[in-house]
Amino acid sequence: MRYRKSVLSAAIVTCLSFSAHAQDAGTQATELDTVVVTGIRASLKQALDSKRDSDAIVDVVTAEDVGKFPATNVAEAITIIPGVTIDKAFGQGEKVSILGTDPALNRTLLNGQTIASADWFISDQPGRTFNYSLLAPQLVSKVEVYKSPEAWLEEGSIGGTVNVSTRKPLDLSGTTISGAVGYLYNDRVEAGDPSVSAMFGWKNQADNFGVIVSAQRSIENIRRDGIESYGTVSGKDYINGKGGSPNSITTTTTDWSTDPATTMPPSCVGSCAETLLANPNAVAPNAISAHYFEQERKRDTLSVALQFKPTDELDIEFNALNVKAKYDNMTHSMFAFNGNPWNSLASMTDVTVDGGVMTKASFRNALTVYDLLNRQATVDTDSYDLKMTWKDERWFASAHAGTSKASGGTGKQVFGEFLNKADYSYDLSGKTPTLNFHGYQTDPITDVANHMKPGHAGSPFTDPSAYRFDGGGPAGGWHTNPPNATNWGAGWGGNIVTKPTEDKEKYIQADFGITLDSPIYQLRFGVKRREHETSQSMAGVSLASIKGYGDLTADQFNPKEVPDSYLSGFGNVGDLSNRFMIDGWALADYINSGKWLAPWQTMPTPSTFSDPSYAANTWTVKENINAAYVQADFSYDRLRGNFGVRLVQTESESTGYACSSLQSPCPADGYVLNTIKKKYNNVLPNINVAYDLNDSVVLRGSAAKVISRPNYGDMSSYLWIGDQTLTGGGGNPNLDPYESTNLDFSAEWYFAENAILAGTAFYKKVDNYVLVTTQKETHYNQSQQTDTVYDISRPNNAGGAKIQGFSAAFQTSLDNGLGLLANYTYADAKADAGNRLPFNSKNQVNFSPFYESERWSARVTYSWRSKYYTQADRGNFLVTDDYDSLDANINLKLTDNLTLGLDGMNLLDSEYRSYAEVPGVANTEKVIRGLYRTGRRYMATLRFAF
Repeated sequence: MRYRKSVLSAAIVTCLSFSAHAQDAGTQATELDTVVVTGIRASLKQALDSKRDSDAIVDVVTAEDVGKFPATNVAEAITIIPGVTIDKAFGQGEKVSILGTDPALNRTLLNGQTIASADWFISDQPGRTFNYSLLAPQLVSKVEVYKSPEAWLEEGSIGGTVNVSTRKPLDLSGTTISGAVGYLYNDRVEAGDPSVSAMFGWKNQADNFGVIVSAQRSIENIRRDGIESYGTVSGKDYINGKGGSPNSITTTTTDWSTDPATTMPPSCVGSCAETLLANPNAVAPNAISAHYFEQERKRDTLSVALQFKPTDELDIEFNALNVKAKYDNMTHSMFAFNGNPWNSLASMTDVTVDGGVMTKASFRNALTVYDLLNRQATVDTDSYDLKMTWKDERWFASAHAGTSKASGGTGKQVFGEFLNKADYSYDLSGKTPTLNFHGYQTDPITDVANHMKPGHAGSPFTDPSAYRFDGGGPAGGWHTNPPNATNWGAGWGGNIVTKPTEDKEKYIQADFGITLDSPIYQLRFGVKRREHETSQSMAGVSLASIKGYGDLTADQFNPKEVPDSYLSGFGNVGDLSNRFMIDGWALADYINSGKWLAPWQTMPTPSTFSDPSYAANTWTVKENINAAYVQADFSYDRLRGNFGVRLVQTESESTGYACSSLQSPCPADGYVLNTIKKKYNNVLPNINVAYDLNDSVVLRGSAAKVISRPNYGDMSSYLWIGDQTLTGGGGNPNLDPYESTNLDFSAEWYFAENAILAGTAFYKKVDNYVLVTTQKETHYNQSQQTDTVYDISRPNNAGGAKIQGFSAAFQTSLDNGLGLLANYTYADAKADAGNRLPFNSKNQVNFSPFYESERWSARVTYSWRSKYYTQADRGNFLVTDDYDSLDANINLKLTDNLTLGLDGMNLLDSEYRSYAEVPGVANTEKVIRGLYRTGRRYMATLRFAF
């Protein structure tokens, strides 16, 4: 019999908290794949030594300064870990997937505890994903990814748990002053931004009290160029219309350019009609948009850590983190709205169908639109954590309490929409969509009678005077008579919307343990109480603009051309790249001032009840969670590991507004709060085993029952609808939690000094999997002022699912300073019904050679992931195409205290491509939903440490 008495004391420490587990990885059951940036070879050796004495499966990114990795947030720094992938919709890593799972099925903890999170983008619903763009790399000492659960580890993850550890004062060697000054340049923005960070650490000579204060300020401007669509339309829509709208086959129009006016035949005749009638199920994007997104991200981070050890047995720690971030952004979307029911479905003149997709089509006098969305967005996070630990040679006890709160979302959105009609055609047959104009109206009209008026040849995208707010018209007829207080009909010029969110949690826990002189060398147990609340509120008002008063043209708002580099790298896009944009702040000032009002109108006040969608997007979800665990750690001869069970009780409440009136739309006084409650219990056993086959081979196995709760937004009663596209999405308060049985097996071969070849197989059988599906629902259409049938996408428990695959990892370090880290992960995730699961890439590759000498270090990292499904939206399944990235960095040690680093990120200016996957359509990748580039990023950093 041989068990590890030598690690008993250290193992006690590992039980006290999540961070203690991480820091004593050599004595706790962890499998460490460590990637460092300075002292690469020494750190890799340390990682391999830890791996050989581990029990569970854990991957780690650690460094003397994680900020030296070529990354501007923590998510980008952990992509080298096998099975970890990130989504870069806005050019930065913000959503982390682990082993092929949805980011919502993974958890992120700060020093072992929940950190509240909020999102800045108005379309995002609050979920369980963490906004990694908030965490600066300079803040952390290391990041651990737990792929294999243990009983002490907080539940809620199916894929893995990410723990971000900050520095401890008493781990310092003495008084420490360090920091960095950097400059980040983006070649698409064609400008750069500074950043600065500093840390002061001190501990007394008695080595029993210390403090660390760190601060960081970073600014980064982002520009995202793209081509977008906002859903799909089908051949049936052009044949029959949609929601009672006209169509291209039978609807006649009036030619007002002749005197007297004449009746024009339907637009789609001859071969156009033959092709359309023969392909009623063919699909097409409902719009082709030239997308221009600009944002300034400002992030101020302040952290404080205190540590006090009045005796050798008692350790008291306090950590505080404050992050204040601004994410103000503007989106300029200029598009041909060929799928608009009332202004374009009756305008098709020619069509080509290939593989079930209308790859080419032409339109006469169809709608084009310029949308400008000015959004002021913030994300503020505050976390406070207090921990007290008592330990001696035989037992330990700890108490842990804290609170975390985040507020964010859109403080104010000012949305202006300008309309025009033109003749145009699109072509999807190439890799990139193209749009070409053949003429447009001189006087932009805002009615719906399809009045054909004399116009210009060429593209309206270059003529801001050709776009006007919809001014409506007199009641009883959409014509040009001057409106007055008793005879008018308002148009729609946009809206003013607020959508703040809040996420907060408070917790308290106690842990106990005792060491034994037996193969089971440690018993530990504990209890925890978490109280969580996530809420969102929405209020707004539509701009009821009046003809002659609020129907200004776009040239009134300081128009200018887009930069010459706009849509560079996209290939031939036709007239999409040649366009104007206006001053978003000038537009916001105009709308906020009320100058758009007619004399008989008063400035409206944004209200939750001014539109049914605002009331439906106002909700609160509360969760109270009680948990208890017991775990035994064992070691006998070559066999070691742990087993235990975690008991969890979850109580949830979802509160939102419901209409108690039979009127449509619901009157403001017709809304009442409605609460749906759920309560469920889970028993979560697990076991981890490691076996030393010989001096160079270690075998591991893990089995566990785990759960993951649905996203807060999915559990809510929210609803959004698009009155023009007749699509929408919503929540489902009746969702059950995911439940999964996880099996993991791995083998490691230490074939040489500081070298390893490792393989891991994983299998996850998931019940109650949540998938978004689309169904028909009837809601009030604010634009048409009548009940209308919409395609609404909602989450539902869709039965079982399986996630299975394997990963292979290789690393080596040679005497000449060269080394290599490489890994491959295969993950196949499908629901039992055959549906693919969100964010699952079947294949993932990382390849990272490095070089290190006394003064120089350099690394190149290439990553690739295959295509992955993200969500159901507007009646379609959205797929993000395969994505690769190339990053590189080089560091020069100038002196013992100064290091200069040069980093290059997204060096390929990689294309982020999303398309609508339509069942039964062979050529579905041609139906683009988003095609984006965000530019290469170059960062120079001078680091100092004293």
